[in-house]
Amino acid sequence: MTEELVFPKTYTYNEVLKSCLAYFNNDELAATTWMNKYAVKNKKGEFLEFSPTDMHKRMAKEFARIEKKYLGNEKGSEGLSEYGKTREFLSEEVIFSLFKDFKYIIPQGSVMSSLGNENVIASLSNCVVVPSVYDSYGGIFYTDQQLAQLFKRRCGVGVDLSNLRPNGAQVSNSAGSTTGAVSFMNRFSNTTREVAQNGRRGALMLTMDIAHPDIEDFVTVKQDLTKITGANISIRLSDEFMMAVVNDDDYTLRWPIDSKTPTYTKTIKAKELWNTIIKCAHNTAEPGLIFWDRQHYYSTSSIYPGFKNSSTNPCSEIAMQGGDSCRLIAVNLYSFIDNPFTEEASFDFEKFYKVVYESQRLMDDLVDLELEAVDKIFNKIMHDKEPDEIKQVEIDTWKLLYKTGKKGRRTGLGFTALADAMAALGKKFDTDEAIAVVDEIMKTKLKAEFDSSIDMAITRGKFEVFNPAIEKYSEFVQMIEKEFPSLYDRMMKYGRRNISISTVAPTGSLSMLAQTSSGIEPVFLLSYKRRRKVNQEDENAKIAYVDDTGDAFEEFDVYHPKLKKWMEVTGKTNISESPYKGATAPEIDWKKRVEMQALVQKYTTHSISSTINLPTDVSVEKVGDIYIESWRKGLKGITVYRDGSRSGILVSNDDKKEKKNEECYAETIFPKRPKKIEAKVVRFQNDYDKWVAVVGLINNRPYEVFTGKLEDAFLLPTWLEQGWVIKNKDENGRSRYDFQFLDKQGYKVTFEGLSRTFDKEYWNYAKLISGVLRHGMPIPYVVDLINNLNMYDDNINTWKNGIARTLKQFVEDGTQAVDKKCPECNDPDGLIYEEGCLKCKNCGHTKCG
Repeated sequence: MTEELVFPKTYTYNEVLKSCLAYFNNDELAATTWMNKYAVKNKKGEFLEFSPTDMHKRMAKEFARIEKKYLGNEKGSEGLSEYGKTREFLSEEVIFSLFKDFKYIIPQGSVMSSLGNENVIASLSNCVVVPSVYDSYGGIFYTDQQLAQLFKRRCGVGVDLSNLRPNGAQVSNSAGSTTGAVSFMNRFSNTTREVAQNGRRGALMLTMDIAHPDIEDFVTVKQDLTKITGANISIRLSDEFMMAVVNDDDYTLRWPIDSKTPTYTKTIKAKELWNTIIKCAHNTAEPGLIFWDRQHYYSTSSIYPGFKNSSTNPCSEIAMQGGDSCRLIAVNLYSFIDNPFTEEASFDFEKFYKVVYESQRLMDDLVDLELEAVDKIFNKIMHDKEPDEIKQVEIDTWKLLYKTGKKGRRTGLGFTALADAMAALGKKFDTDEAIAVVDEIMKTKLKAEFDSSIDMAITRGKFEVFNPAIEKYSEFVQMIEKEFPSLYDRMMKYGRRNISISTVAPTGSLSMLAQTSSGIEPVFLLSYKRRRKVNQEDENAKIAYVDDTGDAFEEFDVYHPKLKKWMEVTGKTNISESPYKGATAPEIDWKKRVEMQALVQKYTTHSISSTINLPTDVSVEKVGDIYIESWRKGLKGITVYRDGSRSGILVSNDDKKEKKNEECYAETIFPKRPKKIEAKVVRFQNDYDKWVAVVGLINNRPYEVFTGKLEDAFLLPTWLEQGWVIKNKDENGRSRYDFQFLDKQGYKVTFEGLSRTFDKEYWNYAKLISGVLRHGMPIPYVVDLINNLNMYDDNINTWKNGIARTLKQFVEDGTQAVDKKCPECNDPDGLIYEEGCLKCKNCGHTKCG
């Protein structure tokens, strides 16, 4: 196992699939997820790893190399913890055994895909926060380039917009005044969507402080789901504002937000703004809410000068100052249950302590491995042929991350499978009994990870700026002093290795591979239906479905993996008798859910990524109550998701759809066109030609479309994204369509005769498509109709491709494609729309265009 890791050959897709199906006990989703996301491939896309065992060996080798670097430092050291004095060396074999089968320790995405992978030059950091946007055009473009450079190295990034001056503020350029912070969100969002990261899109969090005068525009901007599609958005909520909400007081918006003498102020009713926030969260699950004072004061890092939190990573579990990064590892809680799903079930706290202690060592090793990865990135940058002035932003960004990474040695040790661990112990997730057990688990976790970090401070050196006088300002450290006094005394004497230690991150793909519940979350669905292709000639085949091409499929129930384990252990098959009954995400008591998260937060230095799932008919007031209660309980943030508020989420087996009569035609009556309707301006490029489309909307649905080459159209401002199409009559009584928009000063600009600006042939085709749209044909079918038009002229074909691409933007995420069969894995219902692209929900195959 310890011999040099080499890749003697390449493997075919089918060879690796067969191997992975055996590894994951025929769990095809887990197998294809690992293959698509984490298996090492060469430049040609050929597989160099045969199964996750190869990946775990690859990672173990790299971690062991760092452990050897510190070998011997413990000898004769004073002050070590009891376990630290007697523990054995963390060898490659031991590390591999902890990784094997995703049983105990699971490094998260970037580490699995990139560590030891010589075929990619990527960061190992899952989370990065860049400095707040500097208030100038130069600052905005600087941040934009930072995002691009980080996305291409597989980093998820957060950035705060609160430094940007508000809409209407004076600026010293020809514009006279600024369009405000919100107007630049699309720029950052588009960069996120455009930059590929090893086959995956970037991830971006945009935050704004509640005190900013543009906050209402920020809150409402994503109520149009076609906007800011490349970013999550969250508000930094202060205790000052929350108290004003609870007491129904006035609140003063201001900019600069931290100034004692702000340039801009505006007094509002706090509750009115709060109601807008909650209405939006109820409607679309955005914006996210971050309780910012709690993020700062209940932190071991933000209280340090130079480390004050600025924003969070895209999933909000890691708040950092601008210019820092964090890596993530999760511990699999289910694997510490002895005799799961029996009367004798128990949690092995001694083993858990030891594994968490060693996990924190690996977390610190990962800081060293990331610094090596940054060195490789530097080497690549310096060998690039670009002029130095072009590379400067990239160089400066990685220098900053290297410096702060080394200075603070931030880590993010979390867990997964909490819901499965509780079920295996026979505890219902949202009960006092479960919360009591979790309390003991979290105490043990904190003791182990802090013992490990303090021991490493003794043997490896404490983080550079550790200062007992500053530590005392941390409410988290105050909690340790009160509840873990001996640990506190040892830390004040010797310091600790890592400025911040723990988190609870989302573990979607990771949990799929571990075949467990995700992170802190309850199980979402206990079962769902799946189809598998079969040979129609096989007399044993149980054919449940035949698609349009004649392929036959059997249908079978897929159970949550640990529910299957319960069935195996107990011999029972009735789900209502299982410990999961009444404890799935849509079923549990939200108050207990908040209580559970508050308990876990008490022992966690960073934050927690968590979602409360609610039925579709839950009231806006109830959503507001949950957020208020979450703030009162000391949560740093939480997401409330109302079923149906966004598309593309898992659907249960018994989701009932209205049956329609498929054997008759029905005439439609399209809505009467108002004189003036809203319009979106969409620009795209086909080959070397730039095109523009104006899409008229009624109820946010495409009703009519005008498109053509940009050179033939009106000269529209490059920043323009929306306006109105106005239907008028010309002197001869014929219909004429005019286009109107607001300029940056708010004056109306009208171009008459929109239709005459485009080629007549495009105009005729556009009229046909507009007729199809207004009669209600589902947009995926309109796109399919356009794609299948037989055009014999290159220009018309170019136009056709552009109009299809334009309309795809109005297809809701999660909508099934017309041709549902995936060309990669042949799933008959695999293809869905996601962000204007076709994506297979089974194997991850994607196609854009």
